[in-house]
Amino acid sequence: MQRNAFAKLGLLIVAACCVALPTGSLNAESTLREVTQDVQRKIVKIYGAGGLRGLESYQSGSLISPEGHILTAWSYVLDSSVITIVLDDGRHFVAELSAADPRFGIALLKIDAQNLPYFNLDEGVSPQAGDRILSFSNLFGIAAGDEAASVLSGYVSAVTPLEARRSAFPSAYHGPVLIVDAIVNNPGAAGGVLTDQQGNFAGLLGKELRSSRNDIWLNYAIPIAQLREPIEDLLAGRSRPVVDPEMEKPLTPLTLKHAGLVLVPDVLDKTPPYVERVEKGSLAESAKLQPDDLILYADGTLIPSQKALIEKLSYMDRDDIVSLTVLRDGQLVELTLNELQ
Repeated sequence: MQRNAFAKLGLLIVAACCVALPTGSLNAESTLREVTQDVQRKIVKIYGAGGLRGLESYQSGSLISPEGHILTAWSYVLDSSVITIVLDDGRHFVAELSAADPRFGIALLKIDAQNLPYFNLDEGVSPQAGDRILSFSNLFGIAAGDEAASVLSGYVSAVTPLEARRSAFPSAYHGPVLIVDAIVNNPGAAGGVLTDQQGNFAGLLGKELRSSRNDIWLNYAIPIAQLREPIEDLLAGRSRPVVDPEMEKPLTPLTLKHAGLVLVPDVLDKTPPYVERVEKGSLAESAKLQPDDLILYADGTLIPSQKALIEKLSYMDRDDIVSLTVLRDGQLVELTLNELQ
């Protein structure tokens, strides 16, 4: 874990009024103080799983509706029967994991509350390289009750496609990210918010990742422009159809048997597509699928059940190259079913 002393002692600012300013203007200081105080009201602290496994059991989130919808990073912290939310004013709530989109590494939580301050994502901004930014999160778990979240001030260093990994697994998201010169890649920061100097939502701080090119920790955020559509889908409870209704089935469709893939017994209306066994010498073995893998996506389509997976495959030819996203040991893994492997 990166615990950069400079981040803790130099950039870490718990009191909103202490954010470094580009000028010594009293008016600018007052304005920035008001901005950070307003943003703080929309930041939440999240507590869940992790402690018993020697991992941090906390992360950050932001309110995105007055009815208590919370945007955060999708991570092991949320793999808990009880997810506790602490608001800026110190109030505690138990949250429900409402939905998630592992392709973007985001999750939506819901608490039973009304009339809350929130980020209007329609007013989100797209900063460019050189623009000043503010970062808000509960990095290192410093804030527990009504203490202010940590604030970092910095610049956007670059806007570039993400090429990163977590442990041995590559990141499922490969779209553009905002690389910043503030140290936001630290425990607890995931799910925090990047804003402009006016407090407008600019991006979501992602999970701790290392660059696939040089193995250094990345300080980054996923831009709101990339997240707006999937967030709207999560809020509306929408997911993409498993198949296009205008598609025709191929003469030789791909089946679980042809792929050499055996799932756990289908005993529920929506039994999750967990892998029970992989046949020797099969496509599934070549793709490096493993028992206990949970298949989440097939060719970019959310797969909520075994029936949905079977239906999706029935519209694919055996010669097609099929991309799969599976959940393995809490990590997202990208795999490919390919007859020519």
